[in-house]
Amino acid sequence: MQGRSRDQRDLFDAESMAGELLEPGSVFAFLAEHRLALFPEGVFADLFRSVRGRPSVPADVIAAVLVLQALHGFSDREATEAVTFDLRWKAACGLGVQAPAFHPTTLTYWRRRLAKSERPNRIFEAITAVVMETGVLRGKNRRALDSTVLEDAVATQDTVTQLIAAIRRVAREVTGGKEAVAEHCTRHDYSSPGKPRIAWDDPAARDELVSALVTDALALLDHLNADALEGDEAQVVALLAVVAGQDVEPAEGSDGTDGRWRIARQVAYDRVISTVGPETRHAHKTVAQRRNGFKAHVVVEPTTGLVTATKLTKAAGPESADGTVGTDLLATDTTLMPAPTEHPEHAGGAAGAAEAEDAPTAATGEKVPTRQVPVEVLADSAYGTGEALAALQAAGHTAIIKPWPLRPAVPGGFTVEDFTVDETAGTVTCPNGLTRTISPKRKVTFGAGCRGCPLWDRCTTSARGRKLDLHPHDGLQRAHRARAQQPGFQQTYRSLRPMVERSIAWLTRGNRKVRYRGITKNDHWLHRRAAAINLKRLLALGLHRTGGTWVMATA
Repeated sequence: MQGRSRDQRDLFDAESMAGELLEPGSVFAFLAEHRLALFPEGVFADLFRSVRGRPSVPADVIAAVLVLQALHGFSDREATEAVTFDLRWKAACGLGVQAPAFHPTTLTYWRRRLAKSERPNRIFEAITAVVMETGVLRGKNRRALDSTVLEDAVATQDTVTQLIAAIRRVAREVTGGKEAVAEHCTRHDYSSPGKPRIAWDDPAARDELVSALVTDALALLDHLNADALEGDEAQVVALLAVVAGQDVEPAEGSDGTDGRWRIARQVAYDRVISTVGPETRHAHKTVAQRRNGFKAHVVVEPTTGLVTATKLTKAAGPESADGTVGTDLLATDTTLMPAPTEHPEHAGGAAGAAEAEDAPTAATGEKVPTRQVPVEVLADSAYGTGEALAALQAAGHTAIIKPWPLRPAVPGGFTVEDFTVDETAGTVTCPNGLTRTISPKRKVTFGAGCRGCPLWDRCTTSARGRKLDLHPHDGLQRAHRARAQQPGFQQTYRSLRPMVERSIAWLTRGNRKVRYRGITKNDHWLHRRAAAINLKRLLALGLHRTGGTWVMATA
């Protein structure tokens, strides 16, 4: 059953005895005074449906600890030690000076309950509700999209280590796997700890080992009926299949059927870098700077620095593309939803009235706006894809995004912008005046028409002439590039970008490396971290409570 905090304070209550020592406007002082208002018992009631059993730690206490833990980047043990020995933590949690903390596993227990619930990020939602009640974002008609790489909590493994680990995992976790490995994986002793003892500086020895491991892995995969497996066992076998194929290729002169393999000469796209954390990925911050881990995507209000939506994904791969995730995440931003009692003409000004759609409420049947208030969306060129621009346009938003860079076929030569596209006629005209038809697949071939062209050296290096692959949203991208040349566009982007960078710095300061394995757990951590940073930012902007209402000193 869910425990609750006592209405009567302890005789040696930390806040009563040392509350004046708390820094005014700090998160500690705020939680000490308003913890129960921010996290009432009902917020977590669904986690403890039964009224039987030993009462849990009060929800407001756990919520306060989770906020402070995320804010300071503490481990579970460090957090509970702080609750035991730090008077600030005791005051924030409403505990007595002599009160001991709960066991560190209690935090794990609560996180698991939250993760399995329908609202795993309710702490972030609670802080967002405070943001909305204060009205601090009222009239703020801009949002910024950005992302940053967070390093993983596991060690990167090489190809040999991954192959051995994946086969060992099949033996441990798949029904009948131990017997299957013993029967079909005979080219290496998988019970021997550590890396194989070979002459690692000998290419022939390395290739021989890789060939043995890949052959064993393929033999094991042939034996296992992957279609008959379910759940975790199916994932273990699928991971073995990925590892066995991503980093290797047939040896020189081999077709892959004679058991001769070698390490591939290129890195596989969306490569798994560890069997311990199979969702971690390589990511390039720059051409020379590489990080391993996950990508944190955020939506930020660029004048206050508040994070209004966030999501964690793999660091690389199609499902992690900034443009795709950013526009999808923006669509979940609840701070852009007009209040249910507002009429469209009062929500977001004239633009909000023009774009709002009405839908009947379940209780009264009265129509209320359900579509987001349109905003100006700021982002760098990673978000300037045609698909992202189209999604923003469909949602009624205005893109203040650095255009997707154009790369000429010849350095300093013509780009696709120098070709005139007539979508109505279905033609493209080159800089020399030659016109060609756009194919159904949006390809344009100038071919033999390029022969003898005086502009050849500035247009293409192909002996067959210039070819174009027009993007489905080519017209939208061209219009966006033209709009980006306007002075107001550049001024808006440059003036607001610094606060976005500051928000990213607040989010990652001291927390560049995540503590958990997998996307789900780290996504929940990211939401708690964003909630804690938002609360700290709100206090800096003047958050306080008057007459049972959250208000801002600057509102």
